[in-house]
Amino acid sequence: MMKCLVIIPTYNEIHNIQKLVPDLLSSYPGIDVLIVDDNSPDGTADYVKTVGEKINRVKLIKRAGKMGLGTAYVEGFKYMLEHDYECTIQMDADYSHDPNDIANFLINIENNDLVIGSRYIDGVRVINWPIRRLLLSYGANLYSRIITGMPIKDGTGGFKCWRRKVLESINFDKIHSNGYSFQIEMNYKAYKKGFKIFEMPITFIDRVHGTSKMSKKIVREAITMVWKLRFKSIIGTLN
Repeated sequence: MMKCLVIIPTYNEIHNIQKLVPDLLSSYPGIDVLIVDDNSPDGTADYVKTVGEKINRVKLIKRAGKMGLGTAYVEGFKYMLEHDYECTIQMDADYSHDPNDIANFLINIENNDLVIGSRYIDGVRVINWPIRRLLLSYGANLYSRIITGMPIKDGTGGFKCWRRKVLESINFDKIHSNGYSFQIEMNYKAYKKGFKIFEMPITFIDRVHGTSKMSKKIVREAITMVWKLRFKSIIGTLN
């Protein structure tokens, strides 16, 4: 199995992370876990630091404040590249992403460069979302697919596995999105560089503990980002 790092951004996820970290360690003895915490006031980082002092497979990046999803993943990706991991899995802390799916990611990444856990590749596989949010998500993915031309059914999903070579090819200093549009931007850059992308069906279950980080600002960013990406691709400035 490839040397793999699971990257999990957190902000006030203590109740979830206390369960998720032990689950990952016991289920996947060959992987390491990196928590990128935005200075959670609920003690998330303190818990991870304590575990990491006992178990060297648990890593922590504690940031100064709430700096956003995209920058958290960028810091995690840089850590992954600096520490010679061959692949990385990005996932949420709240169990909306099923840890059991990691086994399939590890299988599929053997023959692909980017594996996307897709809620929409095999029908609609979302549980406990209100219809309004489901329609917003499905519509956003259709919208981004039409504007960018990416043949990806779930371009906004955050459960993914990357090979090292894909991330090495992306200039992180040129990543400009920070919300859910970060997922679209990263996918688009991998797609335009010709990497092999595979969508794997997953079932997304809405969080039980904590609160969603979705906001109107994040939605607006996603709407405008796809046009920026398309324009940069046309004029040859997409890096």
